[in-house]
Amino acid sequence: MFAISQFINALASVLDILLRLYSWIIIIRALISWVNPDPYNPIVQFLYRSTEPVLRPIRRIIPPLGGIDISPLIALIAIYFLQIWLIPVLRHLAWQLSGTV
Repeated sequence: MFAISQFINALASVLDILLRLYSWIIIIRALISWVNPDPYNPIVQFLYRSTEPVLRPIRRIIPPLGGIDISPLIALIAIYFLQIWLIPVLRHLAWQLSGTV
């Protein structure tokens, strides 16, 4: 059980890092959208390709309000929710598994 609990704890740590990284990618994409970037720039293309699969479904549910796209804000709130709920649940599960040895 020790190996499984360590795996779950490591998974929680990696997931936390990935969620933080993805939230920064969303923030950068939102900021860059204010300045009309060159769509052929590889960095801009990466930002759009990596965030559009998450932001598009949110935009379908909640369209831009008065020309302001709030989908990045909603995505960031969802990521924050996962960080404060899912990560501790995984860490607690790992702790419980390690205590049953």
